[in-house]
Amino acid sequence: MIDKLSYREAMSGLGAAVNVITSEGKAGLAGCTVSAVCSVTDDPPTLLVCINRASKNNAVIRENGNLCVNVLAGDQSHIAMQFASRSVPMESRFAAATWDRLETGAPALVDGVAALDCEVMSMNEVGTHTVFYCEIKAIRSTVGREGLVYFGRDFHRLPQAPQPAHA
Repeated sequence: MIDKLSYREAMSGLGAAVNVITSEGKAGLAGCTVSAVCSVTDDPPTLLVCINRASKNNAVIRENGNLCVNVLAGDQSHIAMQFASRSVPMESRFAAATWDRLETGAPALVDGVAALDCEVMSMNEVGTHTVFYCEIKAIRSTVGREGLVYFGRDFHRLPQAPQPAHA
C-alpha cells in the first residue's frame, strides 16, 4: 500500500499548468485553483477536470453543469492564491481579476493564457475526487503571455513560447 505522504511527494515532481476553475448558474458562483486538468480528445474537444468532493465548488459545478478552465499566466500567481484560500469569500476571489462570459455563463478570465468554456458531459467518482468530463463550447487564447506552472510545491513562470513561422 502506498502512503499518502509518498504519493504527494512524488506528485510534487509532476509539473502542471495552474488553472482557476469557475462556474456560475442556478447553484451560484464557484471558483477554485486546480492543477488536475487534462486534454482527453479534440473531437469533440474534451477535457477532464478533477475536484475534491469535499469542496463546496464541486457541488456548485455539478448543479450548474458548466465550468471554465482559466489557464493562468506567469504574473497571475496571486489569482491562484486567492482562489486556493478557503478563507477568502467567493466574491472577493473574483474581485482580484477581470472576468467576462463566453458561451456557458461561467466566468472567463479576460487576460489569462486561455479560457476554455465547457459544458459538463459526465462525471466519475474516484477516491476523494470527482472527475468531470467537459466538452469545450468556446475558447479564448491570448498570444504572448508567459505560462505559470506548479512544480516542487511552488509556482514557476515559463517564458512565452516562440510563435511558429507561417508558411
